[in-house]
Amino acid sequence: MSKQTYKVCFCFRRRFRLAAAEAPDDVKILFSQYSENGTMAADHLRRFLVEVQKDHNATLEDAQAIIDGLGRLHDPRHHNIFHRKGITLEAFLKYLLSDTNPPLSPLGVHHDMTAPLSHYFIYTGHNSYLTGNQLSSDCSDGPIINALRKGVRVIELDIWPNSKKDNVDVLHGRTLTTPVELIKCLKSIKEYAFIASEYPVVITLEDHLTPDLQAKVAEMATQTFGDILFTPGSESLKEFPSPESLKKRIIISTKPPKEYLEAKEIKEKESDSQKGKALGDEKAWGREVSNLKDASVANDKNDLDEEENNEEEDLDDADPKLQQHAAPEYKRLITIHAGKPKGGLQECFKVDPEKVRRLSLSEQQLEKAVLTYGNEIVRFTQRNILRVYPKGTRIDSSNYNPLIGWSHGAQMVAFNMQGYGRSLWLMHGMFKANGGCGYIKKPDFLLNTGPDNEVFDPKVRLPVKETLKVTVYMGEGWYYDFPHTHFDAYSPPDFYARVGIAGVRADTVMKKTKTLEDNWVPNWNEEFEFPLTVPELALLRIEVHEYDMSEKDDFGGQACLPVSELRSGIRAVPLHSREGEKYKSVKLLMRFEFV
Repeated sequence: MSKQTYKVCFCFRRRFRLAAAEAPDDVKILFSQYSENGTMAADHLRRFLVEVQKDHNATLEDAQAIIDGLGRLHDPRHHNIFHRKGITLEAFLKYLLSDTNPPLSPLGVHHDMTAPLSHYFIYTGHNSYLTGNQLSSDCSDGPIINALRKGVRVIELDIWPNSKKDNVDVLHGRTLTTPVELIKCLKSIKEYAFIASEYPVVITLEDHLTPDLQAKVAEMATQTFGDILFTPGSESLKEFPSPESLKKRIIISTKPPKEYLEAKEIKEKESDSQKGKALGDEKAWGREVSNLKDASVANDKNDLDEEENNEEEDLDDADPKLQQHAAPEYKRLITIHAGKPKGGLQECFKVDPEKVRRLSLSEQQLEKAVLTYGNEIVRFTQRNILRVYPKGTRIDSSNYNPLIGWSHGAQMVAFNMQGYGRSLWLMHGMFKANGGCGYIKKPDFLLNTGPDNEVFDPKVRLPVKETLKVTVYMGEGWYYDFPHTHFDAYSPPDFYARVGIAGVRADTVMKKTKTLEDNWVPNWNEEFEFPLTVPELALLRIEVHEYDMSEKDDFGGQACLPVSELRSGIRAVPLHSREGEKYKSVKLLMRFEFV
């Protein structure tokens, strides 16, 4: 990089000098402290890794391997930055910005995986077959494959009779979405289920079938999945099995079957309000994630009925006349029984010591319920599974704030994986934890009860447990990954960074650096502090934007990282596109310190 020309008009051009990446002052100071005569030897580097990076197990061999790796990568034309016995400041900066210095601990799966399923947050999709919006997009196995490749562990399928009523399709009922055959979806699930993770895949079925078609689904599932399909030994489980015991198994979750009455008027899965105006202001890079609003307290029965709650009803409460027509082979496949007991929200959250179940609530129902029944929800999710799904008005497939569900112990916070924006970035960030296996052990405080049978209350402001200090040093890579007029037709970009926390309400905040004008390699060198009351649920949010005086600021990349797995020290943070795809070159140099 030397100079870059921008055309302003027919007769005038502007030229800008392109600066190479320069080490921030802190990096220069550290290099001088951990080097001798301008060279950082293996022993110096090892001390840096232990004392600054807090890699306490780093060995001399590890340090030498880093130096050797830099030597293999170095350009012979820049032989001055590398010596067999050590590295220069320039090489040190290259190491700090390299993929071998990631921000998250490379621990793999390290949580206890032997607890019941209800003890885990599970990476969950909503309407997993949709390619776009909720009303008119195509249904396909493609989104299912993409989700499984990214580690999603819960796939939702809405199953309906086909037009001839002799087979089963997957589609979003009573919309203009085009169907895909169930068998195609099942075969794709089998093929891709365990590519990203060996832990169990849950298929949640929203069932709109007659008993004969339910029997057909049972046959399809049994023949397609064979031995990897887990079937429970008893009709209802007293406790869910563990992810470890279900490795490389597929399990089914749905309501117990009841007779499908064609003449009966069935409420829409999504309420009529979904046909109205979408909440689609997720333009450019997405609307800001909203916190729990001070909504009115739950009205129990009315709030339970206000959306589409027709599909979940406990078998014990269903009409016994209908049960005699149910397909027994279909019923035997169900491991996680879904259902809402009759009555209001208070009945929903009652814990049965003799059996466990899954309950589904819309995001709106949950937001209202937590204001009145917050403690009951936490207690319910210690043994049972709570699934939260987007409200019906999200016809644009946007998403909501997942922290409301997670902070109350909800295991299945179901997201539209095609609904790109800030909410989905939080989901991506959360499930980077525990090796990206799709299962994250819930913090102990969500699983335990106190001496007086009390449980965690997210509404109570707790004392600060630790403070995360974040320094945003610099960024680079946009010059290589974007056309030179992508951000501004007349000059280099004016970048600024936003850094903050998504977590419980007391911890949630966003802060902003200054804007640096006309610079492809911004060097902000700004420090922020984030006091954390519940660090176990905190996510570090990072965004870069390009300031535009006349229009909406341009998107320059984002990352979201679980605070619980952040590595201390100076780290290279790769940025991702709006869709969550990692950029080839764009990254930030940042420092993380826990005080």
